[in-house]
Amino acid sequence: QYYQQPQQYVQQPQQYVQQPQQFVQPQQYVQPQQQFAFRDDAASSTTPIPILSYVNEINPDGSYHYSYETGNGIKADESGKINNAGQENEALAVQGSYSYVGDDGQTYSVQYVADENGFQPQGAHLPTPPPIPAELQKAIDEHLAALATAAPAEEELQGSTPDQRYFPQRHF
Repeated sequence: QYYQQPQQYVQQPQQYVQQPQQFVQPQQYVQPQQQFAFRDDAASSTTPIPILSYVNEINPDGSYHYSYETGNGIKADESGKINNAGQENEALAVQGSYSYVGDDGQTYSVQYVADENGFQPQGAHLPTPPPIPAELQKAIDEHLAALATAAPAEEELQGSTPDQRYFPQRHF
């Protein structure tokens, strides 16, 4: 009942028929009549750029480090780690830098931090907001100081109803 007859597999010979290949005579290249202007610099070149150094380290705890440098002056370096691992406020914290040579021949460098507060780049060539005028800064400081002194103490709030705390009494 439980014994099955062995099955026999017979492989049929397969026939392979090779189709004749057709060779097409390559067409001769003809220079286009219209001339195009191309930049004659490294940016438009198809010459490969050598990698001078490359490091890529990934650790079991989630931290990492990578860096590289290329033959055309590009450099990058970055390290990252997980802060507060396994907690509700877990966040990746990254710091690094990169630099490159611009079209004007000047080297541009950026240092950055990226964490729970966002991406924060710094570089001499990056735009920055203008300074706050002294009069406006003085007004802001006075306003903040007034808010700090006007805030009721916690013990004053106990026992009061929301109407008393948030809506001043009006006397007509």
